[in-house]
Amino acid sequence: MKKALIITYYWPPSGGAGVQRWLKFVKYLRNFGWEPIVYTPENPEIPVLDESLKKNIPEGLTLLKTKIFEPYSFYKLFVGRKRDEKINTGFLSENKKPKFAEKISVWIRGNFFIPDARKFWINPSVKFLENYLKKNKVDVIISTGPPHSMHLIALKLKTKFKIPWLADFRDPWTNIDFYGDLMLTKSANLKHHDLEKKVLMNADAIVTVGETISKEFSSSFPEREKFIHTITNGFDLEDVFVGKVELDKKFSLAHIGTLVQSRNNILLWRTLSEIEKENQTFSEDLEIKLVGKVDFSVYESIKKYGLEKFVKKIEYLPHNQVVKFQQQSQVLLLLSNNTKNARGILTGKIFEYLSAKRPILAIGDCNGDIAKILNETNAGRIADFEDADSLKNIILGYYRDFKNGNLICNSKGIEKFSRMELTGQLAGLLESLLGEFYRYSK
Repeated sequence: MKKALIITYYWPPSGGAGVQRWLKFVKYLRNFGWEPIVYTPENPEIPVLDESLKKNIPEGLTLLKTKIFEPYSFYKLFVGRKRDEKINTGFLSENKKPKFAEKISVWIRGNFFIPDARKFWINPSVKFLENYLKKNKVDVIISTGPPHSMHLIALKLKTKFKIPWLADFRDPWTNIDFYGDLMLTKSANLKHHDLEKKVLMNADAIVTVGETISKEFSSSFPEREKFIHTITNGFDLEDVFVGKVELDKKFSLAHIGTLVQSRNNILLWRTLSEIEKENQTFSEDLEIKLVGKVDFSVYESIKKYGLEKFVKKIEYLPHNQVVKFQQQSQVLLLLSNNTKNARGILTGKIFEYLSAKRPILAIGDCNGDIAKILNETNAGRIADFEDADSLKNIILGYYRDFKNGNLICNSKGIEKFSRMELTGQLAGLLESLLGEFYRYSK
């Protein structure tokens, strides 16, 4: 088999969204003639643990690990957190408004830890992998970010070895939704853009998870357009619960995953409050299920609109349990970040929602990537961030079907988002990359 060295920060037992994409690619790559080799930190700072994900790791996988230094112990001391307290991803605060010390730490993070807090792992990783590659042949190097330090490891290896390199972007770099919150100085902003450019100009192939991100990269670097490809996230058919599933008795709206401040849609809470005040039956049936980390601002909004009594909060569910949980819910709630890059936001969660085959209620950009997939698959409906009438009509329509006993999802064409199908696309790209690389080298 051809061999692919995959450089990733997230790997089981790390849980959450960041680990899923390449764990599933690794799971199925052998089916297409590729042997994966994974390089990952031995002691990463991870927000949640999920031991259930280990079952996806192929038997006999070569797993390379080295220790990583991350400045999170200093961060915790600086902001007054306990040493064993987990660090949330993005800008999520569960219990309080950010302290002044936390704001200072964000400024330090953005301006001194470029591109991210894993920068201290770059040089040790390059040294370790140099020694490995001198003794072991690989056909392709793959880096996946964020954290984008993974790309910088691959970039340095690229300058030393004649091996094609694929850079995978699970999220944008300088166009990510919280980039403006980093409070960057002019020089730090230029450094981020410079590093991003170096990666995009030197990678032999660039892969993104959505069409809008691909178009944005192509617009910024038109000379690289033919090297930019889209392979979305997806769902694993082997994860789908196939036994008898009993739907919730309540009219449940379930949100699974991290709910940060930029996804806190005030219109949703206001609309639900309005409907439950107008309709006593709706008030008796409503249940709001929140699974995962939730920003304090969400709870403040829920409290403001008197919805606390309807909320069922679950801190975290292992992936093997959350799949069944989704299939039991009446409606799956998908809240997009209300930020300037909303059109290109395509969370991995939408694809697992597709596999659950329950109606999806999305709030986001009606011209964005999420809306396109919902329209193509007939898996749900979307209301724009400020469209109160559409949102209310969608909720009432779903509730009417619920009361009539026919709240179902007649989705179509979702098979193309299976992890096996997507890994086949990746393998095809790797084969093409190899052919082009060696033709050009000659």
